Amino acid sequence: MAAERKERIGRRSFLASVGGLAAASMLGGFGATRAQGTGSTRPAAAAIGRRRLGALEVSSVGLGVQNMSRKYDTTTPNRPEMISLIRGAYDRGVRFFDTAEAYGPFECERILGEAMAPFRDEVVITSKFGWNIDPETGERRMGLNSRPEHIRRAVEGSLQRLRTDRIDLLYQHRVDPQVPIEDVAGAVKELMDRGMVRHWGLSEMGLGTLRRAHAALPLAAVQNEYSMFWRGPERDVIPACEALGIGFVPWSPLGQQFLTGWIDANTRFAPADLRAVSSRFSPENLPHNLQLVALLRRWAERKRATPAQIALAWLMAQKPWIVPIPGTTVMAHMVENTGAAGVRFTPGELAELNAAVRAIEVRGQRLPDGVLVLSGVEAPPRR
Repeated sequence: MAAERKERIGRRSFLASVGGLAAASMLGGFGATRAQGTGSTRPAAAAIGRRRLGALEVSSVGLGVQNMSRKYDTTTPNRPEMISLIRGAYDRGVRFFDTAEAYGPFECERILGEAMAPFRDEVVITSKFGWNIDPETGERRMGLNSRPEHIRRAVEGSLQRLRTDRIDLLYQHRVDPQVPIEDVAGAVKELMDRGMVRHWGLSEMGLGTLRRAHAALPLAAVQNEYSMFWRGPERDVIPACEALGIGFVPWSPLGQQFLTGWIDANTRFAPADLRAVSSRFSPENLPHNLQLVALLRRWAERKRATPAQIALAWLMAQKPWIVPIPGTTVMAHMVENTGAAGVRFTPGELAELNAAVRAIEVRGQRLPDGVLVLSGVEAPPRR
């Protein structure tokens, strides 16, 4: 118990005593500029590198803006602090910000829109449509909705909340089993023609739908869960993206906090927390799955990094067109996450780490059945 508590505290103490200096070292040496409207100096965006998602260029690490209105349905973060965090990420070279109308709903788009107003033209923002959310009231209704008229209204609402005239990358959040993907692509193409959307992508789609969508309107990116804690996309989705020239954006790249080392065998979750009903976090499976965390800690010591940085760097090392979007509501953790861009593996180290990761079989489902059923869905054929 005492040792486990020491490990949990270690993330904070590392950030306080070493992480800030490490981040400065990783990000320094590129010159500094003044962030418009933020009143702080920042390293040039090149400090954390650039990657391509199809034809779209982004920073090599992004920021997920999801839990900034309500974290795991149990706490409400301070709004000014979230705006400061987003601007702090920009100060550190992050140019890729991911959100959705469903996050809140609506509120995370509003937070991101306010935060990035001083530097909107310097960043890439994404949002998503696809849930059956009333565009006026935000009421969550049953099922999904990707009817073309609903897509148009959803995007118009997102633009207003984001305080912008275009969404750089628009995803279908989940595949609607009632709407042919060609009709979805047609609606998005109309929005592109009007300058309201620049690129588009899919999330958690079936493989056939991915190929049909790309044939109808070339995709920039796929956003699926992917991390050391869930490697399912390696089987089919990532090879398909590579073959088609589509970028890949892992959501939950830190395994819902698991890969940071913050969770131990005694951790239990509030009833409203999704992890409370995800069996990979169950008391029966946690002790076994913590082998991954032990592996990360060994590599963190070896590379003079943190477990979270190793987990993110591992993702980026898999393919040059993989861009993780770790989300956080803690400024120090954002600094830590962006520092992952400075972690490098030699070919031999990567082969060694990959083999060690694959040797650990994660126990339990990644999501509850009611959520998992919405992944891998194929859109109906167009008649």
